[in-house]
Amino acid sequence: MLDDSLYARRVSPLDGATKPASLPGGVSVRQLKPEARFSLRIKAGGPSEVAGFALDQRINSVVVRGGRWSARLGPDEWLVGGPEADAQLIADEVEAALKDRPHSLVSVSHRNVSLEISGAQAAIALNAGCPLDLSDAAFPAGSATRTLLGKCEIVLIRAGAEPSYRVEVWRSFATYAHGFLIEAAHGLQNAA
Repeated sequence: MLDDSLYARRVSPLDGATKPASLPGGVSVRQLKPEARFSLRIKAGGPSEVAGFALDQRINSVVVRGGRWSARLGPDEWLVGGPEADAQLIADEVEAALKDRPHSLVSVSHRNVSLEISGAQAAIALNAGCPLDLSDAAFPAGSATRTLLGKCEIVLIRAGAEPSYRVEVWRSFATYAHGFLIEAAHGLQNAA
């Protein structure tokens, strides 16, 4: 059981960050609200769903259901998330569903910060520091993977068909990643 008294109040490293009124190319960069996030490790071949999280999805994919999401990052690794207020409920549901199976469930809610970069040229701005092919054919809706953004490791998620990407980054790199994305978006006007 998670004990809220053991955790410090969550303060984002980006609180108070200046937000430009408009970025070139119709690109928007913003911090997403805090969420409950867990690193779930379990050997594949078990249940197809646990606590509303899809476990039978292909590797490097994300599934979103009712405010919860699961990104399968490897054969036995998922990053799962949902509303911050549901942290204890999610932990309890996963533990109840997997009580007889060896697994690891670790809260990484305070470790990660979520950024969103969206707009028609969001993929171009991301490619300023991300080596992946972000075309619709190579990174379609429903994709998720570990990758790099400049000098930091991220989990990149594209849940829907619109040009919108979720960047999960460790809080110690959040200021760097946010600044990188802003600078990359400003670079779009120079490339035009």
